[in-house]
Amino acid sequence: MAKIKVKQVKSGIKRPKDQKRTLEALGLRKIGQVVEHDDTPNIIGMINKVKHLVSTEEA
Repeated sequence: MAKIKVKQVKSGIKRPKDQKRTLEALGLRKIGQVVEHDDTPNIIGMINKVKHLVSTEEA
């Protein structure tokens, strides 16, 4: 299965609670932190919800 690297590029401060929880669920806590996830529909949906706060690339 393909992997995706997700990097937080903007802060979650002053964002709606659902976006903050989505960042937490992705495992992101700090700006610049990178996590790797499988390319599943659930993860893609989470990334799309906070796409203005993160950047992605294929691993």
